[in-house]
Amino acid sequence: MAQTFGTPLIGRTDELARLTGVLERSAAGDPRAVLLAGDAGVGKTRVLTEAAAHAAATGTTILTGHCVDLGDVGLPYLPFTEILGAAAADERLAPAFAAHPAVARLTGSAPGTAPDPGSRLQLFEGIAGLLADLADLAPLLLVLEDLHWADQSSRDLLRFLLSRGVLQRPAPGGPPRRLAVFASYRTDDLHRRHPLRPLLAELIRLPAVDRLDLRPLADADVARLVRALGTGPVDDSTVRRIVDRAEGNAFYAEELLAALPGDEGLGGLGDVLLIRIEQLTETTQQVLRTAAVAGRRVGHELLRDAVRLPLEELESALREAVGHQLLLPGDDGTYTFRHALTREAVYADLLPGERVRLHGLFAELLGRPGHPPESAAERAHHSRESHDLADALTASLEAAEHAQRVGAPAEELRHLESALDLWAAVDAPARPADTDPVALTLRASAAAAHAGDPHRAVQLTRFALAQVGPDADSELAARVRYTLAGNLIRIDHLEAAFTYSSEALALIPAEPPSRTWVWAAATHVLAARNVGRDEDAERVARQALDIAERLQLHDARADLIVSLVGLSPHNRRTAQGLERLTQARDLARAAGNLPVEMRALYNLAVGCYESGDMDACLTWLGDGLDRARRAGLLSSPYALELRYLQSLLLYTLGRWDECARAAGADAELLPTAGGFTTAPALYVALARGDLDAAVAGARTLFDGTFGNSDWMTTLVASIVLTDAAALRGAAEECVQQLRTSIEALVESTGMPDVVVRLAALALSAVADAAETARMSADAEGAEHWARTAGELVELARTTAARGEDGTPQGPEGQAWLARAEAEHVRATTGPDTAAWERAVTAFGYGDPYELARCRRRLAEALLTADRREEAAEQARAALDTAVRLGAVPLREDLEALVRRGRLAPALAAGDRIAALTARESDVLRLLGRGRTNRQIGEELFISGKTASVHVSNILAKLGAASRTEAVGIAYREGLIERAEAGGNG
Repeated sequence: MAQTFGTPLIGRTDELARLTGVLERSAAGDPRAVLLAGDAGVGKTRVLTEAAAHAAATGTTILTGHCVDLGDVGLPYLPFTEILGAAAADERLAPAFAAHPAVARLTGSAPGTAPDPGSRLQLFEGIAGLLADLADLAPLLLVLEDLHWADQSSRDLLRFLLSRGVLQRPAPGGPPRRLAVFASYRTDDLHRRHPLRPLLAELIRLPAVDRLDLRPLADADVARLVRALGTGPVDDSTVRRIVDRAEGNAFYAEELLAALPGDEGLGGLGDVLLIRIEQLTETTQQVLRTAAVAGRRVGHELLRDAVRLPLEELESALREAVGHQLLLPGDDGTYTFRHALTREAVYADLLPGERVRLHGLFAELLGRPGHPPESAAERAHHSRESHDLADALTASLEAAEHAQRVGAPAEELRHLESALDLWAAVDAPARPADTDPVALTLRASAAAAHAGDPHRAVQLTRFALAQVGPDADSELAARVRYTLAGNLIRIDHLEAAFTYSSEALALIPAEPPSRTWVWAAATHVLAARNVGRDEDAERVARQALDIAERLQLHDARADLIVSLVGLSPHNRRTAQGLERLTQARDLARAAGNLPVEMRALYNLAVGCYESGDMDACLTWLGDGLDRARRAGLLSSPYALELRYLQSLLLYTLGRWDECARAAGADAELLPTAGGFTTAPALYVALARGDLDAAVAGARTLFDGTFGNSDWMTTLVASIVLTDAAALRGAAEECVQQLRTSIEALVESTGMPDVVVRLAALALSAVADAAETARMSADAEGAEHWARTAGELVELARTTAARGEDGTPQGPEGQAWLARAEAEHVRATTGPDTAAWERAVTAFGYGDPYELARCRRRLAEALLTADRREEAAEQARAALDTAVRLGAVPLREDLEALVRRGRLAPALAAGDRIAALTARESDVLRLLGRGRTNRQIGEELFISGKTASVHVSNILAKLGAASRTEAVGIAYREGLIERAEAGGNG
């Protein structure tokens, strides 16, 4: 970092100590990152500079990258391009680049080829590997300034480096990774929807990432700063005036002091800065105004050509600007405004005509031969600001090409949309001859899909279709239609997708073989499957697979294999199906087609889940999410579904705390369309007794889904709302919710598999209502609920026999069917042990909560049959699970059953003693002394609420109905001493 300061660092001793401490840890092999936050002018750069100086003195290599504010221009990977350029120019570091050829795409030495999404992953991995190698040579510090201006691709790369790349500890036995990352951003620029916010929320949760807030300086520190900055004595009244106005902002205080004398009546910081600049010569002011149009930083040669001054005058002006610390010279032949606020004040003061003229001048200069390809984005910005729309169009297309080459889909989309906006405003002769609006729009649609915005992809493809006239080339017309169909599938508009894919196939023949026909066919197969046209789908798929093999289109082969597995009796739940899906994964990975690879991985994970192989499911989930994360595609459709399945699996396996934590982390990171991925956490809340929160969350999801046809969100919300009604004993509401849910779910597809689960949940409430009616001699009510139960169990049977893919459901579906059958019997004739034994056996595939719920019903049935010992065994097993999971409603139901059935003696004292944890034993001793929950919490340094949970668990494990009874049992069993049982209670 080139900046130097002539005054001591004041008021930042603690902050600097934290940064130097991180540097020492990282130099010892513990890689760390710090996010430095603070308002503009508060001193972020100064603190980073001091920390970097400390690092340099200890032999650390320092590489710095800056993010730049250029309005709507996206300069992909700009800070990392600067970092890599500096490293490549260092003769000590340059040899390390040879082992990472993918990095050459950012250093300008790679051939100009258009990458696929997989090559973006290669770029990210290449940069991570390079930085690790550089850190092997010497301790390495990366400094990223002004993240609030970072482009989307830079944010994605930073996420990868910190979460999956350079901050990960090396393998055991490997060399220590001596690397630190310091990144700064303005807090006052982060409005509520700023794109940096979700990234910060994600990064700060990483164990190796810290946040350091740079607060305004204390008044005493500002006073010390003013006196230290002064060239001579500064009187007390002046110091007080500056302190009052600066409000802890170091840069403002510095500028106020520099503007003296004559600062009376000044307005804000901008006025103060302009007063300083007006004290300079006219030539220097001209140079500053020109530099401000270029941006925060400008190269010497570009500035020289723009100001058009004799060399001696230019050097004199630059010397004056540098001497007043307005510009800072860099080692790479650049000049940078010492503070962005200075540049902003100068730019804002330009006359409108002056601003247009200077932007036009920079556009002209950047358009000359010899400028690097990334300058096209800057040129597009300057051309638009100077109203040269024809050149802005050309430059925007060049910038989009560059963004595609370096794997930056968000910036590519931005430049392509800019070009589309400009197209109609530019006269036909001035437009590029090698493209047209349809092709541009299709490119923009693909960029939107890669950037994780499927709804925008659909909008753009519809716009392309509207521009395809009747005389258009048939292949282009087909390509637009199958692209639209594919995008519509991603947002669950399935009938429309089938219509467009059918039109695409009708426009072009299968012979002679063509890539366009194969992909049109692959899209049609998927669309046909989604609307139940399986025979049509299989016929086209087999024909397309043959042609894809002849043309060696390996990614198309992979896509078609996945579809055919879904159409085969050897589906994804079978060994043969999983083997074929693995083949598809390998083909797609070899071809570099990440979306198709993600589709194969998703089907592998779901197939293992549906077949009850949870360990294999977790493995495939990890593989798929790791691929998506490293490619920056965690918000893509299949990645979102993998995230949902992972969350669902954590819930199903009883790892509820992990499920809740994952949902909390995802809530701030995912787009609105990904809200369903956090929904299994609502299952946790419901099962733990927080019905109001679970219902409120589910209602929000359910009511908000119809506008965007989010089928998955409707599904998970339906489960929560149906189960919540059942837990409240609201049978009518439960049945109505089931019907409403089915109506919403079948709107865009056939009868979904989840209907079996929904029917079983509704049947539990119906059976409760039927039992209540029989006990109160309400024959009419009992008959009504028995009839309703018959309808619901038939619905479950039909759905389970022929699932979404036309084959019987797997272990999970069969388990829910077994529960539905048992609830049906309970509704019609009462509890049946055989039916509930079948349900208990069925849920043994790996769902502890549902297994415990079925065991509770089995214990009830066994008790009715006077098989008390077996009932006590089932109750105890279910109670242990309920306590472990924190499933309060289930635990309370089981405790009531144990008391009502007098099953407590079956729970041996030795088992009760062994079941108490160390913390519960501590709580029990205080309970014996008569302590309240609040007092227990204070003595054990836990909250009263946590103490209450421990007390409830103790009551459950001892089979006690009250605190007093629990103390009595504990005394009799020797769990507490007599003195402990004689407290004040």
